[in-house]
Amino acid sequence: MKATTAKTRAQFKTILFATDFSTAAAQALPYVKKIAEHFESNLVALHVRPPVAHAGTEMGTWPDDLEAAKAIDEKHNEEILDTFTGIPTQVLIETGDIRSSVDAAIQKNNVDLVVIGTRGRTGLGKLLLGSVAEQIFRTVECPVLTVGPHSDFSRGTPRQFREILYSTDFSPHSQAAAAYAVSLAEEFQSRLILLHVIPEPKAGDLVSASDVTASSKELLRKLVPPEAETWCKPEYFIERGDPAEKILEIAKSRETDLIVLGARREKGVAGAATHLPIATAHKVVSHATCPVLTVRH
Repeated sequence: MKATTAKTRAQFKTILFATDFSTAAAQALPYVKKIAEHFESNLVALHVRPPVAHAGTEMGTWPDDLEAAKAIDEKHNEEILDTFTGIPTQVLIETGDIRSSVDAAIQKNNVDLVVIGTRGRTGLGKLLLGSVAEQIFRTVECPVLTVGPHSDFSRGTPRQFREILYSTDFSPHSQAAAAYAVSLAEEFQSRLILLHVIPEPKAGDLVSASDVTASSKELLRKLVPPEAETWCKPEYFIERGDPAEKILEIAKSRETDLIVLGARREKGVAGAATHLPIATAHKVVSHATCPVLTVRH
């Protein structure tokens, strides 16, 4: 597939931060602040909680339960506003399904970026990433920044991503993310690393390994506008092996501050793709030592 030059400019005018006030959500706070301050964004902080009154509670306790829930909501509202002092912030506290609430908030507020933290658990029945974060980044229309449990904010400077790693398999969904990688590298004057991982050679392959490497590197070069060479000095890597493992390996060894990936549109049963061992984005988000920006096509 022919690669195209990235021209889109990232403009995050409104950011949606989805929080459950957990440790995982707290991991994402520094990144929300960094990006919102840089782009002078408006922030929508969304907390979705279970309904207070439901079939499992006694009717006689509803007034007290509602009053207690109101007090907790007020405390959460104050906590969010105190956390984001200086950033225009709107607090939304909803009940019900988080995915529906996120979709509604995105549409109503013209959100350009969603930020969410995740514990990155794996295993049948405990796939928090699959049930929440990955459902979001595979279904919402705007880019999603997922901050996994191993993200280390302390390595970065307060307002800058020093190095951005963009990985692509040259499919349409991965190429859509190239524009964001290039634009963010320009915004933060970051080093830009472009990576393509190809399968190990097999007996009977008609194209030599060197030819595949050369053609892949040329496709990577086409993703970066010529003028970008003057300010980000992009580097191009062609690796062989498992894509997720190579992405994580390079990001860790270079202390990359942001990984950018394309994310396929979810098809079939919602969330089913998260249970596949080949879900590269899932693996990367779960184990990366930096946040991961996923862009749908």
